[in-house]
Amino acid sequence: MKKIVFFDIDGTLLDHEKKLPASAKKAINLLKEKGVYVAIATGRAPFMFESIRKELEINSYVSYNGQFVVFEGEVIYENPLDQTELEKLLTETKQNGHPLVLMNDQTMKATVKHHSFIDISLGTLNFSHPEVDADFYKNRKIYQSLLFCEDKEELEYFKHYPKFNFIRWHDYSVDVLPQGGSKAEGIKKMIERLGFELKDVYAFGDGLNDLEMLKAVGTSVAMGNGVPEAKENADYITTDVAENGIWNGLKELQLI
Repeated sequence: MKKIVFFDIDGTLLDHEKKLPASAKKAINLLKEKGVYVAIATGRAPFMFESIRKELEINSYVSYNGQFVVFEGEVIYENPLDQTELEKLLTETKQNGHPLVLMNDQTMKATVKHHSFIDISLGTLNFSHPEVDADFYKNRKIYQSLLFCEDKEELEYFKHYPKFNFIRWHDYSVDVLPQGGSKAEGIKKMIERLGFELKDVYAFGDGLNDLEMLKAVGTSVAMGNGVPEAKENADYITTDVAENGIWNGLKELQLI
C-alpha cells in the first residue's frame, strides 16, 4: 500500500536554530528507500525553502498554507487572495500603521521601507526586510500576505474581511490567507493527483497553521515542541525537533 508523509518545516524539519538535524535527513532518506512518498506542507513561500528541497530532494510541496501546490515541479493548484479585498486591507492597515508584506510564488515586497516588526519576525526565519513596493499586488497573484501588529490587534480585521483568514505565527506577525484555505486543502489536491486515500496519508507539524492538516490526515504527529493545540489534535506526540523528533515519530509509526 503506497503511503505519503507531509512534513511542516519550521519547528518540525528545522530545529530551533533553523538547522536540519542529521537524524531527520537520515529518516527521510530511509522513507524514500522504503517507497514512501515524501512531501512538504508549509506556511512558507516556495522561494523560502528552496535549499531544504534541494538537500532532501523533495519536488512536491504544499506552500503558503495550501494556497500554492506543486507536484513533481508542476503547479497543480493555486488559490490567491481576493484582489478587491486585498486592496481594501492595504488601505486600512496603512491607516492603522500596520505594515504588510505581499508574497507571490517568486518573491515578497513590503509596504513600508523599514519596520522593526518586519525585521524581527522575518529574522526568525533568517530572512531580511524585503524591498518596498506597495503596488506589488497589482496585476499579480498574491498567495499570502503577512500583517505586522501586536497580539490581539488583528482581531479587528476579522470582522471586516470575511474572505480572509488571519493566523498568528509570531508575536509581531500574522499570516493573511484566503478564508477556507489550509494545508489540509492543499494536501487533498496533492493526494487526488496521486490517487492516494487519506488513510494512507501521514503528517508532522507543530504550529497553529498545522491544526487542519493534523485533523484531516489518516495519521498525524505533533512535535514535542509543538503548541498545545497541535498536540491535542494529533494521533501521536513525538519528541522535540532537537531531540530526534522526526526520527522517533517515524519509528513509532513503523514507517522506518
